[in-house]
Amino acid sequence: MKHKNLNPYIGKWFMAFLFLTPASSSFADYGAPIQYKAVDIVRPANNSSVTNPVKVCMEPFGVWVEPAKNGINENKGHHHLLIDVDLPSDLSKPIEKDENHIHMEDGSACKDLTLSPGKHTITTLFAQGNHVPYNPPLSATITVHVKK
Repeated sequence: MKHKNLNPYIGKWFMAFLFLTPASSSFADYGAPIQYKAVDIVRPANNSSVTNPVKVCMEPFGVWVEPAKNGINENKGHHHLLIDVDLPSDLSKPIEKDENHIHMEDGSACKDLTLSPGKHTITTLFAQGNHVPYNPPLSATITVHVKK
């Protein structure tokens, strides 16, 4: 005997499973999704022309922003802005603090910068409470053109 009423329910369930399950999802032990960690610069746009002060805003994914004074906590930290410099070659050391390495240790997501006219690269680098970056680095870079 053929079960005509059963096939539509199985078909609908299977189709819902296919559409609701990402094809590229990865699962660690016990079926938990692997957490994606990243940071992005959401303002200003890459290759934009800007005027001073330049408001730079970051958004974290899979990590949480907190003040540096909270110490070292898993998946938490704060932003740093690197102006016209490369990422540090040694990610096991704290990030420098000077005019090219701006610490946002208060846990903020945006910073107003005053930059000289011309082309600048702005890189965000997420680090733990002790200013040591995550490795691999959680970083993003944009280029801006500051108008006079």
